[in-house]
Amino acid sequence: MIGDNVFLIIKTILDYINVFFVVYLIGYSSFLFLAVVVGSSELYKKRHQEKLKNTLLQNYYVPISIIVPAYNEEVTVVETVKSLLALEYTLYEIVVVDDGSKDTTSQKLIEAFRMKPIRRPIHRKIACQPEQFVYESVSEKVPLTLIRKKNGGKADSLNMGINACRYPYFICMDADSVLQYDSLSKISRPLLEQENIVAVGGVVRPANSVTLEQGRVLDYQLPQNVLACMQVLEYDRSFLASRILFDKFNGSLIISGAFGLFKKDTVIAAGGYDHSTMGEDMELVVKLHEYCTLNEIPYCVKYATDAICWSQAPERLKDLCKQRKRWHLGLFQSMWKHRVMLFNTKFGAVSFVSFFYFLLYELLSPFIEILGVVTMLLALLVDLINLPFMLLFFGVYAVFGCILTLTAFFARTQTVDLKISFKDALKAVLLCFFEITFLRFVMAFVRATAFFGYKKKKLNWGRIERKKINVK
Repeated sequence: MIGDNVFLIIKTILDYINVFFVVYLIGYSSFLFLAVVVGSSELYKKRHQEKLKNTLLQNYYVPISIIVPAYNEEVTVVETVKSLLALEYTLYEIVVVDDGSKDTTSQKLIEAFRMKPIRRPIHRKIACQPEQFVYESVSEKVPLTLIRKKNGGKADSLNMGINACRYPYFICMDADSVLQYDSLSKISRPLLEQENIVAVGGVVRPANSVTLEQGRVLDYQLPQNVLACMQVLEYDRSFLASRILFDKFNGSLIISGAFGLFKKDTVIAAGGYDHSTMGEDMELVVKLHEYCTLNEIPYCVKYATDAICWSQAPERLKDLCKQRKRWHLGLFQSMWKHRVMLFNTKFGAVSFVSFFYFLLYELLSPFIEILGVVTMLLALLVDLINLPFMLLFFGVYAVFGCILTLTAFFARTQTVDLKISFKDALKAVLLCFFEITFLRFVMAFVRATAFFGYKKKKLNWGRIERKKINVK
């Protein structure tokens, strides 16, 4: 009798968990469907508008400072700066901040651009580690500054760059990334079209197996590395989906640290980048939402769907796991620090849609997915689940996810005139299934275990293996 009661309790618990897991997956799929439809429509609409757009906007420029934080980036930093100097834009400067590198990052830059030491006082409106020396180059088309400082981490380096930059808007980007030739014009365009913008996010695309010349794509191929190839599909789905949908109601909570534009005085007033978090990029955007809302400052966070930054995707599983653990810990830290925003009517849709989405489908998703799979397997072992139904459900879920992923991938390539071969198209079709069924659940396990053995390292840059980007 007792055994029957225990069995009944276990069965009831497993049933509830399985039902919740199925509803969770249906909810995520429904959101993804809506986001991809809206995102694809927006891309094709913008593509049509670009063909009809008056070129008057091209005669107006917003002064922009490009801040490039670097730590042990001797392999890529020179090519990154060369690509920035080739941008088709008039009014900008480049500030490279070397965060106490242990390699020859600074020496490479000094030699490549014939830089000279200068005595330049830096007014610290935001706290950061002190500078050790400052170099400038006067032989380039725009001002190029190198600041070598005491090691303090990426956020600290960005704060130094904000203190040193001259212009009212700044762009933060990674030292292993390359901007497309028209990226500055496109990421700054929302500033000319709308008031009260405090931040604009750009698109980050993996540069693996892509050849660039003067900021233009000379040859586009899917990476030979299978892991990097699956990340291309993942990136396109992510940037096409939630970011465009959230942009409709000023609900964007994250701008990639590889490419984002910010209004300097608002960032300084909000306190700059937080060096105590591992996700300083997301934390800053969430902080701007909170700061502007609580201080009743009209503001807007936008997303430029056609401003592209090419960056390296990890090609080793070890590096990818390190990256995703860092991202997930940063997500947790940002949401915990600004938890006052959850279900708070002051923040409107940002609270009840964006913040809740990131809580349920980003922060808690790895735990929910692992628990769901484990309980289904347990239910199967004790014959408490319909096996044909389970297989059919997961099959439909996988096919549906593949269709949405491919829709996002081909919409992105077609609307930016990227030509792909039949071989690459076939590779995308075949690999999207493994990305949905394999990589997603591997990353779920990695993210769920990110908290185990976690030690707070404020100055940790989260290093991955660097390779030269194909720039001509």
